[in-house]
Amino acid sequence: MSLSYLAEGAGNTGNPILNISVFAIFIVATMTVVLRAGKTSKEASDFYTGGGTFSGRQNGLAIAGDYLSAASFLGIVGAIALSGYDGFLYSIGFFVAWLVALLLVAEPLRNVGRFTMADVLSFRLKQKPVRVAAAFGTIFVTLFYLIAQMAGAGSLVSVLLDLHDKTSQSIVVAVVGVIMIIYVLVGGMKGTTYVQMIKAVLLVGGVVIMTILVFVMVKGGLTTLFDKAVDTHAASQYLASKHYEASQILEPGLKYGKDATSKLDFISLGIALVLGTAGLPHVLMRFYTVPTAKEARRSVTWAIVLIGSFYLMTLVLGFGAAALVGPDRINAAPGKANAAAPLLALELGGSIFMAAISAVAFATVLAVVAGLAITASASVAHDIYDAVLRDGKSTEEEQVRVSRITVIVIGVVAIILGILAMDQNVAFLVSLAFAIAASANLPTILYSLYWKRFNTTGAVASMYTGLIAALVLIFFSPAVSGTATSMIPGADFAWFPLSSPGIVSIPLAFIAGYLGTVFGKPDNLDDLQAEMEVRSLTGVGVEAPVDH
Repeated sequence: MSLSYLAEGAGNTGNPILNISVFAIFIVATMTVVLRAGKTSKEASDFYTGGGTFSGRQNGLAIAGDYLSAASFLGIVGAIALSGYDGFLYSIGFFVAWLVALLLVAEPLRNVGRFTMADVLSFRLKQKPVRVAAAFGTIFVTLFYLIAQMAGAGSLVSVLLDLHDKTSQSIVVAVVGVIMIIYVLVGGMKGTTYVQMIKAVLLVGGVVIMTILVFVMVKGGLTTLFDKAVDTHAASQYLASKHYEASQILEPGLKYGKDATSKLDFISLGIALVLGTAGLPHVLMRFYTVPTAKEARRSVTWAIVLIGSFYLMTLVLGFGAAALVGPDRINAAPGKANAAAPLLALELGGSIFMAAISAVAFATVLAVVAGLAITASASVAHDIYDAVLRDGKSTEEEQVRVSRITVIVIGVVAIILGILAMDQNVAFLVSLAFAIAASANLPTILYSLYWKRFNTTGAVASMYTGLIAALVLIFFSPAVSGTATSMIPGADFAWFPLSSPGIVSIPLAFIAGYLGTVFGKPDNLDDLQAEMEVRSLTGVGVEAPVDH
């Protein structure tokens, strides 16, 4: 299959039957792993955290599997292929974010918590108001992240299986959602973790192979690759439509930096990406799947190595797609920028290699969606049902049952909203999840861990302020209305000039937490504050749940 055929066929991406066959084989293999792991998931700790039995290396692989979503693989490669230098800035933002998680959050969070992020936030504060606020933040972050992945599945299908009609794409979104529900119900965190480890190895391995093949194809190093990418852009109609020089793909400012507003928007986006990772509930929950704080640190170190290597290789793949496929063919394919990586795989290794990358891409969506579903279900069952509705008196069997019901409900909602959101901006949904995490979760986490005076009033004020501010500002931003590329292109109610609210909502959350603490009543829980400090720094008493 030639690339000329790709251009004429609106981006046909190999043999759909072969793609589905390889994917089906992978599903059967991973489902076998899930079934075997699920046989040992008997208690709540098994379902939520895999019983805390994974090593740092295993958990690092799983974290990488959780973090490296379809947006990381397809989205960033496409962004670099079309926008060059500015597209690579996404890779840098995602990678640097892990340093914040490693230095500030990983070890103390593992020492203080038990199942969910709310365990940390409510440790020395009043349980019910803090858990409810934390649960709302967790549910919104995971839901929008979940919708983005499900909507991304629809985009992936159009590229990987060459499906152009919405009905077929909707069916595949539903199938992915059903498989996700089965994965979580059967295997819990153990099964999901093993799937994420397998997927991380396959994804990073596939990217390594593609990186090597790119250098073989261009017959040179990075300089040769960059020169070829510039030449391909220079000959494209895409270049003429954007009114810029081909060499600008090697310089900053092609996507951001054209004016003061776009520069500020990029700073806002960067703040949300860097700080949001340390507040993502499904990533934070991963620290509880290891037995000790030392293993939590090791897992983050392993994750940084894998994730960092992956994002460095996206630079090669992005410019490889720009050089070997070209912007015109990328934009002519279904999914547009999302088609860059699959089209590059087809160019590098033919249909069979394309099929293998298709399976990995589908597995990427599946693994991330499963991890998100577990996080949301744990928040509902552990933080709302057990701690609030049942005053901590529910049995573990009841919590697991509520979690399984929640998985089904969330899965159905995600399928429906994912289908509805297929034509909407998936990157916007992902950035919203990061903005909410950075605004609603991170300030309260840092205050709880490092500020002795912090109280319940401050925690509740910080979480609700960050959550509401992020949602309101994005709703009234150009991302939703006011431009031709907005989610609602025919409307214009955007009074907030930035697409990313982080530069406003994150400071607001910190300020609200400070003011709430200063003007709110002290909790008078000094003993718990001292215990939390000792546990966060030393890990002593980690296994003992707190009851107050």
